[in-house]
Amino acid sequence: MSLSSVKTTPWWLSFWKFSRPHTIIGTSLSVVALYVICAGASGEGVLVYGWRHFPVLLGAWLACLCGNIYIVGLNQLQDVEIDRVNKPHLPLAAAEFSLAQGRWIVAIAGILAIATAAWQGVWLLATVGISLMVGTAYSLPPVRLKRFPFWASVCIFSVRGVIVNLGLFLHFHQGFPVLPPVWLLTFFILVYTFAIAIFKDIPDTEGDRQYHIATYSLRLGAERVFELARWAIGFCYLSVIVAGGFFLPGVNPWVAAVSHAAVWAFFWWRSSQVDLADKAAVTRFYQFIWKLFYVEYILFPVVSLPVFAVA
Repeated sequence: MSLSSVKTTPWWLSFWKFSRPHTIIGTSLSVVALYVICAGASGEGVLVYGWRHFPVLLGAWLACLCGNIYIVGLNQLQDVEIDRVNKPHLPLAAAEFSLAQGRWIVAIAGILAIATAAWQGVWLLATVGISLMVGTAYSLPPVRLKRFPFWASVCIFSVRGVIVNLGLFLHFHQGFPVLPPVWLLTFFILVYTFAIAIFKDIPDTEGDRQYHIATYSLRLGAERVFELARWAIGFCYLSVIVAGGFFLPGVNPWVAAVSHAAVWAFFWWRSSQVDLADKAAVTRFYQFIWKLFYVEYILFPVVSLPVFAVA
């Protein structure tokens, strides 16, 4: 085969894969959702507030985006051999990026995340700084918490569930008190990301077993973990229906109840169709769970907006 016939992946496409797009989308939506909730609560109206404070939104998004790339990139740098078995399409595992390139990307992303957050304020600096510390402890030896199922899941749902939601709200709102809809969103995402944390290893048992990563899927079995994740997600939707629909101030009860009941029913039907013996089907369902994660960050501002002024 001649050199001219060898196909190479464009740098930007390799970088996009390196950034783990499903996490980038989730991070972006969380930033925008918390901003919209704060805008609605400001008394200025969402459109007025959104336009006046747009640089604040942009700065927070850039800091969180860089932090996201640092965390997922560091994990890939430490998992090259495992990813060659579990995720051979990733740029380091596929040799689209060298280890040196990966290290440079991670280092630059980490520096930019901290610098941008520090420029924006103490709440964002705390949010990004703590997230990066947890992400480092998750992946990097000698701590490498991902070796331990319990601590690995704690890392994931503490960052996605608590640190991101409360930290971004406090940044946009410039401190306490935290609004009831934000507490509810935090609880929802906390439990939901627990489900993501335990589910994500179901398709990766081959590589995890080979490199002695003791995941819940290996310890308990894929079927038990799948059912646990399924019921945890169902509990999330039920909690919003009950708390948001009947007890929690600041939330439109009908919008909360009807929208979450509909999504829950669709999720339950979709989950009943998954064949755990089919790795491709399990991976597709994992991506489906992430799509519902995105949907929640769209629903929550909508659930809250009727209580506040829109314009």
